[in-house]
Amino acid sequence: MNDSLSFAWLHEGVTWLLTPALAALLLACAIALIEAGIAVGERFYGLARLKTVGDVQRVQAVARHRLERADLLARIPPMLGLMATIIPLGPGLAALGKGDPAQLASAVTVAFDATVLGLLAGMGGLVIGKLRRRWYEETLEAME
Repeated sequence: MNDSLSFAWLHEGVTWLLTPALAALLLACAIALIEAGIAVGERFYGLARLKTVGDVQRVQAVARHRLERADLLARIPPMLGLMATIIPLGPGLAALGKGDPAQLASAVTVAFDATVLGLLAGMGGLVIGKLRRRWYEETLEAME
């Protein structure tokens, strides 16, 4: 059996993952924007309200939940971006081997766009997470 034909199903399966990965990257960017808005409200209103309640365990629980969301946002989109970067490069390089540089150019464009989206959402999650950690630490120190 020809080796290139025996793994055609694998290539098709991986290629199918490109569209969901790109959709997830767009969703991650939207979530990063929403989380940034929530963080602004949290900074100027939510933390003060939590502090006045005076329940340290409640503040810790809210902090843990919100920091986990930011941590996931900092880690998952860059992985999706890498995945969506690599997937189109295989067919693009194969097309170059067949003398079709236009398809390679298209694949590289998609790959770089996916990288940028993944890094953008990941940076948003990282910044939000770092700020939230500092804000919650300050709030908890003020409460103790």
